[in-house]
Amino acid sequence: MNDGSEIISALRAAGHSAWLVGGCVRDLLLGRVPQDFDVATSARPADIARLFPHAIPVGAHFGVMLVDNVEVATYRSDGTYSDGRRPESIQYESNPEADAQRRDFTINGLFLDPFTGETLDYVNGRADLAARLVRAIGEPAARFAEDHLRMIRAVRFAARLDFEIDPATLAAINPLAIRKIAIERVFAELTRILTDGNAHRGLELLDQTGLLAELLPEIKAMQGVAQPPEHHPEGDVWVHTLGMLKLLGPAEPALAWGVLLHDVGKPVTQTFSDRIRFNGHDRVGTEMARTILFRLRASSERIEHVQYLVAEHMKFPELPKMKPSTLKRFLRAKHFPSLLALHRLDCLGSSRRLGTYEYAQQQFTSLAPDELRPAPLATGRDVLALGVPFGPGVGVLIRALEEAQLNGELSTREEALAWLSQQVSAPAST
Repeated sequence: MNDGSEIISALRAAGHSAWLVGGCVRDLLLGRVPQDFDVATSARPADIARLFPHAIPVGAHFGVMLVDNVEVATYRSDGTYSDGRRPESIQYESNPEADAQRRDFTINGLFLDPFTGETLDYVNGRADLAARLVRAIGEPAARFAEDHLRMIRAVRFAARLDFEIDPATLAAINPLAIRKIAIERVFAELTRILTDGNAHRGLELLDQTGLLAELLPEIKAMQGVAQPPEHHPEGDVWVHTLGMLKLLGPAEPALAWGVLLHDVGKPVTQTFSDRIRFNGHDRVGTEMARTILFRLRASSERIEHVQYLVAEHMKFPELPKMKPSTLKRFLRAKHFPSLLALHRLDCLGSSRRLGTYEYAQQQFTSLAPDELRPAPLATGRDVLALGVPFGPGVGVLIRALEEAQLNGELSTREEALAWLSQQVSAPAST
């Protein structure tokens, strides 16, 4: 990863001021590995383009150029914001102090010399790092009015870093303003909250700020939904879900959303008879997951993956009773590894009994790929050669043949052809 130091050297050699800035400085000061590096400089975009002919203008209107995957931004101050996202005008600045004042949170407003370790701190960011606080720069309401997404970002930073949100900053969060943000930006922030490694803390803060009820009312509805204690001694559906998220750690997005949504159907399917039941919650939850993710403008691939996790998460207790063919089809599903990971978290987040998980894992790892997806022993052409007319009946026979093969009833082409011949010549039942 380019750490920006060579870019800073080149800018300084050309007579410009240049520093590392933002999240990379925060992470370096916390002893964390930065996810990326950003540079702030007195150089104007045209100057940057002359020094780095391969630079890409990714936000030239705001003085941002991409140089070898490092964002290089000209010091600036911002004019008024009317759309809750971008300033209507900017003014380039010659020093970093004005640039610091336009940024979101004090812990992101620090500048660092990568060669000497010197920091520039115009916003008391070092003190807030030490105090483990997420605090808006200046007036919190003004910072949030400039970009409403900063309200969710405050939650994300607090969750990821395990910080508290400064009380004045917390009080300025207005959940209703979130409605003005492009939903794709909201989804991206929620996904980062779920995948950064401290998702349960993020959900707690979303709830505390009122953002959860606004953005994910179906998740808010889990609170207080009791579960049978013999299966869920940990508590209600909300507590169970938080427990799974606490165990999740940094995660792939579909798995994280699958964990969050796997029991989303429970509040609307809860019944009380001999005991608390949630009949069909996996089926109902599958449709709810689709509705939620479609609302958030998730990709069709992401929706399909998460729906699979929600739909299939209750099938593990059936595995020991499945026919070999059914078991193999279950295990060979494209997203089975993430389903298995979800099931492990589901077990650990409730009864802590891992018997079904261990059985599934043993079956999955012990069966070779050619056992799960054996090469076909015959084709549709073979079926047609037996006199079967072209049409749906050909597919029916091929699927039945694969069933017999997966069950271990057939293993050679000769056996398959004899089996097909027998099926074709057998008299139709009346």
